[in-house]
Amino acid sequence: MAKNNVRPFKIAVPDESLDLLRSKLELATFPVEVDFSDVNKYGASRSEVKRLAEYWKNGFDWRTQEARLNNMPQYTTAVKVDGFDDLNIHFIHQRGKSPDSIPLLFCHGWPGSFLEVTKILPLLTNPKDGPSFHVVAPSLPNFGFSDRVKEEGFSICHYAQAAHKVMLNLGYDKYGKLTQGGDWGFFITRSIGAQFPESCLASHINMQMIFPGLWNASRFGLYYLLKWFTKPESEGLSRLGWYLKEGSGYLSEQSTKPLTLGFSLADSPVGLLAWIYEKLRDWTDDYPWTDDEILTWVSIYQFSKAGPAASVQIYYEARHTESIETRKTLQYVSVPLGVSCFPKDISPIPIAFCNALGPLVFQKRHAQGGHFAAYEKPELLVDDVRGMFGEGGGAYSIAEQLRVAASSASRIY
Repeated sequence: MAKNNVRPFKIAVPDESLDLLRSKLELATFPVEVDFSDVNKYGASRSEVKRLAEYWKNGFDWRTQEARLNNMPQYTTAVKVDGFDDLNIHFIHQRGKSPDSIPLLFCHGWPGSFLEVTKILPLLTNPKDGPSFHVVAPSLPNFGFSDRVKEEGFSICHYAQAAHKVMLNLGYDKYGKLTQGGDWGFFITRSIGAQFPESCLASHINMQMIFPGLWNASRFGLYYLLKWFTKPESEGLSRLGWYLKEGSGYLSEQSTKPLTLGFSLADSPVGLLAWIYEKLRDWTDDYPWTDDEILTWVSIYQFSKAGPAASVQIYYEARHTESIETRKTLQYVSVPLGVSCFPKDISPIPIAFCNALGPLVFQKRHAQGGHFAAYEKPELLVDDVRGMFGEGGGAYSIAEQLRVAASSASRIY
C-alpha cells in the first residue's frame, strides 16, 4: 500500500464507453431549425452543436487526448470528510524544479475540471526565474475521476475539507492556494482559509464576489452617486448585470432541481455538449476554442467516474445545506489575499471592494481575459501569482515560510 494511500493513476476510459458514446451520437435528435437557431442570445448555436457532435462521433480522437493528459503526473488518494463515506480523490501533482518550491493548491469549479491547470503547470513549476511551485490540482468530488458523494448535504465546507486533506496526505501541512477562474474554486478555497488558517497561509483568487450586506451596498451607492467608478469598473458592473439578467438561468435549475436536469446530462451527450459549450463561449473573452479543446473539456464530464450529472449537485447543496457557511466565504477571512480581475469574468466587481474579503496584498485588473483565466490567459495569471509571492510582492514573507516548510517536509512524489 502506498504511503498515505497515494497511488499513481492513469486515465483509461473503457472501449465500451467510447462505443456507447458513438452510438448515442448516431441516434441524436436536434431541435427543428428556425430563423434564430444560431442567434447566440437564445443559447447554444444549433449549427455549432450539430457540427461538434458530428466531429465527436467521427473525427475526435479521445485516445490521443487521453495520452496527452496522461503525460501529467496523476494520483489518487483516500480522504475522510466528517459525516461522509471515504472518498477517493484524483489529482495532478507536479513538483517544482526547486526543492523549496511553494506548495500551491489549484481548485476548479463548474463547468471546469483539472484540465484547466494544464497551461499554467509548466509556468509555475519550471519558471525561468523567480519562485517555483509544487502544484496540486484535484478533481473535486463528483467531478472528473474522483468519487461520487452518495449522501445528502455535501457542501462547500466539505469540498474544502476534501481538498485540504489531499494536501495533508502529500505532506503539505502549510501551503498557499490559487483558485482558478473563481467559480466554486473561489468558494472552496475561501472556505479552506476560514477552516484551516494554520495551513492556508495565503490565497490568490481571480473571481470577485462579496456579501451584499448593507455596508457593501452603501459603498456601491456612494461610488455610483459620486461617479468614482472607472470606465473598466463600470464595464465590469455591466458585465455582472448581463450575467444576472441573461446568463444565470443554469444557476436556478442546478440550485433547485439538479436531479431533474441530471437525467438529460447523463443520457444525452448532445445535451451535455450544448450545456457546457454555451458557457465556454459566453464566459470567455473571444477565446479561439478549437474543436479538440471543446470536446476534450466535455469528454472529461462524459467519462467522469461519478457521471456527468453528479457535478451539478454542488449548486443545490451550497444553496440549501449551509447557507451560513457559504456566506462566510463572501465575508472577511483573515488570510492574506491576492486578486486578479479579468473583464469577461461573470462578476468583475471593482477590486477595491475586495478588501471586504480579507487583507489585500496584491491586486491587478487586466484588459483581457474571462472566467477561465488559467486556460485563456495563463501567462497573465501566472505573472500575478509569481508577483504576489515573489521578491517585493505582498506575500513574499509568507512565501519564505512556505519555502522553509516545503524544504523541510518529507516528500515521496
